[in-house]
Amino acid sequence: MTMHLIRTICLCLIMLAPHGQAAIVVIVNPDNPTDNFSQRELVDLYMGRNLYFPDGNLAVRLDQAPTSEVREAFYRALVDKSVAEVNAYWARLLFTGRASPPQVLDSSDKVINAVLKNRNAIGYIEEEALVDSVKVVGRVD
Repeated sequence: MTMHLIRTICLCLIMLAPHGQAAIVVIVNPDNPTDNFSQRELVDLYMGRNLYFPDGNLAVRLDQAPTSEVREAFYRALVDKSVAEVNAYWARLLFTGRASPPQVLDSSDKVINAVLKNRNAIGYIEEEALVDSVKVVGRVD
């Protein structure tokens, strides 16, 4: 093999290797009786197919800012769609009046604060932003 071919192969392997994308955790208020959500349940909640917690309370779904990396990573891991594709999905649902999208907040800190103030709020944050005062009920990688 020539040196050029070896360098090209190494570069391709580096580009294909998984990058250190941090996990995203789904959080609720510590007083919320829900302990765990499956991937399917999270998809149903965040895509508007189910709007309720298992105890029957309406879930106040919280989204991150449209341009945030955590939002892009969350929807890519959850439903394998970009934020633009998810926005188009919600535009169709809004037009038909079938559901409304989650409430958008600007940062993980604001999601945490909203969850702490509302027993029925559910949101997602990057794992590095996690604090002890909230309860983790799911994880997407």
